[in-house]
Amino acid sequence: MIAFVKGVLEIKSNGFIIVDVAGIGYKIFMSESSIEKIGKAGDKVIVYTYHQVKEDEQNLYGFIEIEELNMFELLISVSGVGAKSALNILANIDPSEFAIAVVSNDTSSLVKIPGLGAKTAARIILELKDKLKDKEIKAVKNIENDIAVKQNETLDEAVSALQVLGYNKKDIENVFEKIDTKDLKLEEIIKLGLKYLSRK
Repeated sequence: MIAFVKGVLEIKSNGFIIVDVAGIGYKIFMSESSIEKIGKAGDKVIVYTYHQVKEDEQNLYGFIEIEELNMFELLISVSGVGAKSALNILANIDPSEFAIAVVSNDTSSLVKIPGLGAKTAARIILELKDKLKDKEIKAVKNIENDIAVKQNETLDEAVSALQVLGYNKKDIENVFEKIDTKDLKLEEIIKLGLKYLSRK
């Protein structure tokens, strides 16, 4: 499994980049939004990757942030959602917004994504909620209120949304114990949590 690729960005093209690592060029498929953000040819880059191995092919899918990789892995675990569809979703919705949509059953936010219909959006939310329950991530209304840091429903939702993005519940709670989330909106709390969790 190739976890990340670190090297010089050689080529930016439609749907993929090529990174030179010690003279070997790695072709990495990425969302268009990530390709725009990654930099210009000649820049040193690090790309987190998902190495997909099939009987007749192998592909690398790349992500600038760990949260995007976590979101991609969740999406392709949903029946009927392939790698290309997952990249399309990533190109059109921020991971924090996606996490909010899942924990709040908000299909309307997902159907705004080009090429994503209502049935697929509903299936994504349903299947991911089931998977999250298997990982002991409860729906917002069932989250236990035994942690002092979780003082209101908004903070509960933020904890659950960050778990959707692959972070450990205890790590999230430790971060929220150290920062002031009072009067912040849900998305602001999530983005602040991501900022601190990415430093760990």
